[in-house]
Amino acid sequence: MNKEAMVQKMTDMMAKFVGFTGKKLPDDVIAKLEELRAKEDSPLAKVIYDTMFRNQELAVKLDRPSCQDTGVLQFWVKCGTGFPLINELEGLLKDAVVKATFATPLRHNSVETFDEYNTGKNVGKGTPTVWWDIVPNWDGCEIYTYMAGGGCTLPGNATVLMPGEGYEGVTKFVLDRMTSYGLNACPPLLVGVGVATSVETAALLSKKALMRPIGSHSENERAAKMEKLLEDGINAIGIGPQGMGGKYTVMGVHIENTARHPSAIGVAVNVGCWSHRRGHIIFDKDLNYTITTHTGCEL
Repeated sequence: MNKEAMVQKMTDMMAKFVGFTGKKLPDDVIAKLEELRAKEDSPLAKVIYDTMFRNQELAVKLDRPSCQDTGVLQFWVKCGTGFPLINELEGLLKDAVVKATFATPLRHNSVETFDEYNTGKNVGKGTPTVWWDIVPNWDGCEIYTYMAGGGCTLPGNATVLMPGEGYEGVTKFVLDRMTSYGLNACPPLLVGVGVATSVETAALLSKKALMRPIGSHSENERAAKMEKLLEDGINAIGIGPQGMGGKYTVMGVHIENTARHPSAIGVAVNVGCWSHRRGHIIFDKDLNYTITTHTGCEL
């Protein structure tokens, strides 16, 4: 297959994958929602969960997005230096978003800042967002897709704490944000926390944390303990599904961290709503693919 044909093939596959993730939630999200529905005692909470599952059923049946806000498309790309389309990848991802916008369809969510007009294609200056990790001596490509909505993920928050505030300060920051802007999203939420050395490194980690499978834990033993403590603490607030009250507010808390400067603790919070539209696909050099997030998805 020549390069032009490979570009067209991968563009078509990514357009279909983006559209599919907007209609069907990942397997781990569905499993967690089923678990939380079974644990809730409140009749209202159970009705809300039943409505969520009815929403999913109709989205698949009617072939329509499960939420009207299909968000800004964001991609985490881990690409090998030997992947044959490394030079064309960012361009074809943008083309795939345009194609998915009309085929799925996706809501038009790219407004040019200052000029104040909607491009109508979900593509504009800097959108979709593509973050790169380059892997030497590998010929594959791994892509996480994510629909970042106006209520979830986009209204994240980050700051830099003085070292004396310690991890108690991190906890306070997370809980303050969850009790203020957390309801802008639609609970139960997946909470991503980044702890690093500056606002930008913490912010990126808090978003990257949302790509992890639900139920996974930090490799750092102390960070994993903090994940559990934060999860229990946020649940104890009693926000519940859709903010209507209940025993469970979050699907999980994921912490990602880097080393930090001794004089600062960067911390950021990002949340994914119950309609956590994340996808994960891995290509080899011949564009054979493996999808880890969704069973039954064929491109």
